[in-house]
Amino acid sequence: MNSGRENLRIQKLVVTVAVLLFIIKIAAFWVTRSVAILTDALESTVNVIAGFIGLYSLYVAAKPRDENHPYGHGKAEFLSAAVEGTLIIVAGLVIVYQSVLHFIYPQPLQQLDKGIILVAITAVINFAVGFISIQKGKKNNSLALVASGKHLQSDTYSTLGIILGLALIKFTNLAWLDSVTAIIFAFIIMYTGYHILRHSLAGIMDEADKELLLKMLAVLNANRRTNWIDLHNLRVIKYGGQFHIDCHLTVPWYLNVVEAHKEVEELGKLIKNEFGTAFEMFVHTDPCLDFSCSICNKTDCTVRKRPFEKRVEWTLENVLKDKKHSL
Repeated sequence: MNSGRENLRIQKLVVTVAVLLFIIKIAAFWVTRSVAILTDALESTVNVIAGFIGLYSLYVAAKPRDENHPYGHGKAEFLSAAVEGTLIIVAGLVIVYQSVLHFIYPQPLQQLDKGIILVAITAVINFAVGFISIQKGKKNNSLALVASGKHLQSDTYSTLGIILGLALIKFTNLAWLDSVTAIIFAFIIMYTGYHILRHSLAGIMDEADKELLLKMLAVLNANRRTNWIDLHNLRVIKYGGQFHIDCHLTVPWYLNVVEAHKEVEELGKLIKNEFGTAFEMFVHTDPCLDFSCSICNKTDCTVRKRPFEKRVEWTLENVLKDKKHSL
């Protein structure tokens, strides 16, 4: 199945589940009059809104490239995740506000056992759908699906905490614990929203993914070909589920165009074999210079100017710079 269509299918499931769980939580609040359950329901409204935003963003991201968007429409996923993270933080603030009001003006709780059962059902469904969303999002490099999955799972954890709080209230009859429980999990929710927002802004600003770069450099160093004398000016940009890589590859100056192109193809093949076809390579070949001889271990070179001294390991510190390496 095409990854774009699969992402849309999973997101439709997320939206459907969000609407269903919102209805169940509102019913649980109506039965119990618990502000903790009300806060859980308020977060579910965010799930519904964010789910529809995520669905639209995946629809846009799945569109093919066109003249106005030569790199595709993948950035829409970052915008979706940014909105979702912001909504989660806003929901957390609303929860704190409602909890403080409930603490000042307490209301009697009722039928907590029924409320606990209803909320527990939503927790199980949330976690299962969130797990599926995260796994598919990681597989298809979809930030929107990963964000939706993490949101659902954070909702699960907060729901479990609320269940424990309600159980404690039922056995102690301390109604003020309802507000305390809601406030604690409001801050947990806001922390999750902050991380989603931070990740999405990093994608919008094309922040370097150091974890990905380190994995890539480990593969390149372990499978380095003799004609790959040097690598520099390496950059990776993510557009939704597509990665665009550009770099400068130094090869022997006497290679003809066909031979140099073969080295570029081998580099691209290595990356795609290790990381999947979601990577698109733009490689500029540079000819080696006299000072390159000291880091070149090519044994059959007939035009060497200097003896080989040491191979330079490619690291984040040296490959990101727009400068050829030497000893």
